[in-house]
Amino acid sequence: MASTSQKNIVERLAGAGEEVLEKIASIAAAERMVGTLGTLKERVDDLQKSVRTIDRLERRLSAIEWRLTKLEKELAALKRAQKPKSPPAA
Repeated sequence: MASTSQKNIVERLAGAGEEVLEKIASIAAAERMVGTLGTLKERVDDLQKSVRTIDRLERRLSAIEWRLTKLEKELAALKRAQKPKSPPAA
């Protein structure tokens, strides 16, 4: 009988040990997941800042392109106005 009782105690201890190991593993996994989510939030915030900066740069670039187009048209008009209309008489 002592051996049956000892088996039950050993089996119970083994089962309890397995449960503890599973809980420790799940806690560690949960901590890693929480850490990863925290890092992900920081990365998303950084990405949002970068996108806002890119939007501002795109608006500035569009304004510069518009000004350049306007200047190019004005330059072309000045060149046309300065060209002689008829060849000089020889």
